[in-house]
Amino acid sequence: MLIFTKLLLAHLIGDFLVQPKRWIVHKEANKVRSKYLYIHVLLHFVLTMMLLWDLKYWKLVLIIAVSHFIIDLAKLYTTPLFRLRSIPFFIDQVLHLAVLYAVAYYGNLVGHTIALFEKLDWPLVTAIVFVTFPAAIIMGKLLEAMGEKIELDHKSLPNAGKYIGIIERLFVLMFIILGRWEAIGLLIGAKSVFRFNDLKESNNRKLTEYILIGTLMSFGLAIVTGIIYRG
Repeated sequence: MLIFTKLLLAHLIGDFLVQPKRWIVHKEANKVRSKYLYIHVLLHFVLTMMLLWDLKYWKLVLIIAVSHFIIDLAKLYTTPLFRLRSIPFFIDQVLHLAVLYAVAYYGNLVGHTIALFEKLDWPLVTAIVFVTFPAAIIMGKLLEAMGEKIELDHKSLPNAGKYIGIIERLFVLMFIILGRWEAIGLLIGAKSVFRFNDLKESNNRKLTEYILIGTLMSFGLAIVTGIIYRG
């Protein structure tokens, strides 16, 4: 676990802390001809060796550096194929983490992976999954008839309400698991403050009632899920 932690730390420092924006721009423009691509990979090699502080790992670190070069190069050439730049970014990071995991546990990769899955708290995983998109879909169905009666006179980000609901339910579930019920009240208060201005300007009673019902339903689903999990 310590080796993986050090490898992960080296990756985070190399990819996010010490990589200037101009390096990224230069790599995207010049791709394989960019000198910063090679400097970036070399920096990863040096950082990883420094954190491990043991020359016997140099072959493993070399594997990480070479794979990092291949993954980054693939991302540079495939990014224009995606409408959202965030997609290749996350694919890139997942691949890097997979390499680090494989290198850290190469001696017992299959056994460690199986043990890792066996230790998972599956009821917690189920609870987390439920309060995300399944709960959002259930709420959408329950509020569908009411939503058709609401006339919106302002624009908002696409699916913003759905993602806000998912995040707030995850927070509520976390607070219940930690036994911090008072934090749920603070979360409701904070959301009310942010919503107050919109509701004040719209002066729409139906919209106010719709948001109130949606909020209470969202919190209610998360609370019930948390109670079932803890029970």
